Amino acid sequence: MKNRIAFAALLATTAFIATPALAQSAVEDNATPRDENDIVVTAQKIEQRAVDVPITISALTGERMAEIGVSDLDELSNYIPGLNIQEQSANNPGIVIRGITSDSGSAQQGPRVTLYYNGVDISRSRGSYQAVYDLERVEVIKGPQATLFGTASAVGAISMTSARPREGYSGELTGGYGNYNTTLLSGYVNAGTDVLAGRLAFEWKTRDGYVENLSRNQRKDLYAQDQLGIRASVRYAPIDALTVDLIGTYDRQRNGGTPFISRALPTQAGPGNPFGKANLGGSPVSQAALGEDQLGLYRDVYDINLTAAWEFAPNFTFTTVNGYRNFDSLEIFDADGSAAWYLEFGEYSKGWQASHEGRFAYASDTLRASAGWNFFVEDNFQNVPFSSEEGTFLQCAARAIPGLPCIDASGVVRAAQATSILTGGRATAIPYTSEFENQGRNASYSVFADATWIPTPALELTAGVRFLLEDRKSGYFARVPRPVLNPTATSLISGQIDTGGQTFTAKDHFSAVLPRFNILYRLSDDVNVFATVSKGRRSPVVQLNARLANGAPAANLQLVPEEVVWNYEAGLKASLGPISGSLGVYYQKYDGFQVSVVQPNGTSLTQSAGAASNLGVEAEVAIRPTKWLNVFGNVGYIDGGIDENNSFAPAFSGARFRLQPEWQAAAGFTISAPLRGGTRLFATPSVTHRSRIFFEVPNNIAISQGPVTLVNARAGVSFMEEKFEIAAYVRNATNERYLLDAGNTGGGFGIPTFIPAEPRFYGAQFTMRF
Repeated sequence: MKNRIAFAALLATTAFIATPALAQSAVEDNATPRDENDIVVTAQKIEQRAVDVPITISALTGERMAEIGVSDLDELSNYIPGLNIQEQSANNPGIVIRGITSDSGSAQQGPRVTLYYNGVDISRSRGSYQAVYDLERVEVIKGPQATLFGTASAVGAISMTSARPREGYSGELTGGYGNYNTTLLSGYVNAGTDVLAGRLAFEWKTRDGYVENLSRNQRKDLYAQDQLGIRASVRYAPIDALTVDLIGTYDRQRNGGTPFISRALPTQAGPGNPFGKANLGGSPVSQAALGEDQLGLYRDVYDINLTAAWEFAPNFTFTTVNGYRNFDSLEIFDADGSAAWYLEFGEYSKGWQASHEGRFAYASDTLRASAGWNFFVEDNFQNVPFSSEEGTFLQCAARAIPGLPCIDASGVVRAAQATSILTGGRATAIPYTSEFENQGRNASYSVFADATWIPTPALELTAGVRFLLEDRKSGYFARVPRPVLNPTATSLISGQIDTGGQTFTAKDHFSAVLPRFNILYRLSDDVNVFATVSKGRRSPVVQLNARLANGAPAANLQLVPEEVVWNYEAGLKASLGPISGSLGVYYQKYDGFQVSVVQPNGTSLTQSAGAASNLGVEAEVAIRPTKWLNVFGNVGYIDGGIDENNSFAPAFSGARFRLQPEWQAAAGFTISAPLRGGTRLFATPSVTHRSRIFFEVPNNIAISQGPVTLVNARAGVSFMEEKFEIAAYVRNATNERYLLDAGNTGGGFGIPTFIPAEPRFYGAQFTMRF
């Protein structure tokens, strides 16, 4: 509590140390940047300088991301306070804003963080990963933003905007090579007039895996990468008042397996070591039982977007954003982290989503207002097949034969002898397979209105509200045969229930009112203070699986109540000559906080943990002392978690939120120095730091990662007036060893697994522009 009071006092002191000065006029052009650190954003659905937006927002242009060497979404989070992105795989990204994560793969559960791609919600986790090539900008909007970004933005939103076609002819082609046989080929070509223009962009990245897999059954090392993204865009502007954009995107991954590595089970190379060699053999019947014979990710995503903006009268605009997204993803993984045919899983996720939004907007010197409607529907499923050998499972899980280890010290799978011993030699192996599937068809209908009143040039008052109706329908199916070696058991994995060929269904309807209130006061044209109050909501979960009732399968329905958060925030933003930055403090109060807990059978269930709270401070600064030097830094502090003395859910009392560092910071500088003859020298070294994170709730120090500090750099030279560029990069220059994740599915069986994060990566790239 003392810390909270101190931080609140710090904000109040900092925000008001300057004497309020009457702004001489409103910002002359609210969407015109005044220097390179002044970014134009569209967080409030209009173009504004970031300094003029009365909410906490961090934004990077595509050019700035290239300068600091950001080539993937998870790397972006190292440079934005309050954001942490854990990319376990492209199929399973965990997006964390202000300590709150959204990474559940269940089709029955809604997200907390909205990921927007060209104005369309793509938050369903198995379909949300999007490569970040040829982007105009990325905006991270923090705090509940239901009025602007829909109900899924319970704690914030990430908005990615791709580069649009423009008049003229231009293009770019980049090729690169690095360690682990990293290859890159990317670029774009743009052609058109002011009436009709087109743009084609692509990125193809490959890399060998950085974790060696000793298994002879696997052709790729773990975390190998093979990704392709293609985007085609067309812009049609027959008159000045009308612009129509049509964008189609294809995203594909054929990546190697995730290195779930056990510390408890050794390999031929020695004791289990998440930073050493692994031996993940998968299932010998993987093709038939799981869908593919190799560990890895097989994912295809198709996306189409149609956006039109029409200024049908002076100061009046109508915008419609329409999207359709289809994803088909299969991931094969070895959940026990060893060579044993023990816990071999697949996850097949498939679905589609469609959305439509219409928004009328009005803008004048004294009033900005918008109102409209939104419709969103998704239909998807998550199917989880399982493969094991019965004797191996019984021996590794329960030591059915005393004195026989699961895997001995030399890495030999001794449990493979169990079936022969238990059957007296009548069988040497008994394959076992099962599967379960959760399904979700969810639709939301909403209307919204948002208005900003500007009574004086120095003051802006904003209020908005979204009215929401939801239809949520869940389904559940399971095929769980009785094991041969233990026929009295209903399943090999305890707690799994066969649905007898039935698909259970349940549905419910919900409604919500989600408001926001903002105030912005201009101390001058370049210094603003703001405060905001907003409400966020995570949808209730119609959680459905199976149970036994009088020996027969029956639907097991658990309705997890909605999660509600109230967000209170105040801050200061400034853009004063060579210095720009922001400082903000926030407090969030949760009721019905939802947590996902891994069960003893490896499944994950959502539970309500009662009350939770979060207090934090975020600061960003950029200083440009000369035209060729830009110094930047940011820091974020979060003190939050599930409330102590929590009688509603005592097991979670006092736990910190998972994936939430208490401290997060980044600093660096960019040199961009012109030399003679159209040559330019550039370099951006940077350092990022985060404190300890816990990977699970309740917290366990053994399932956590201590402080991590990374050094990254990108440098090179361009010549012939930027037509050619040679650059070198390094990420994690000190080759720091740290964990990306821990616990995982194996943790539910008492053998947590550990995933090593990226080692040192380095390479060179050559770019040609025309």
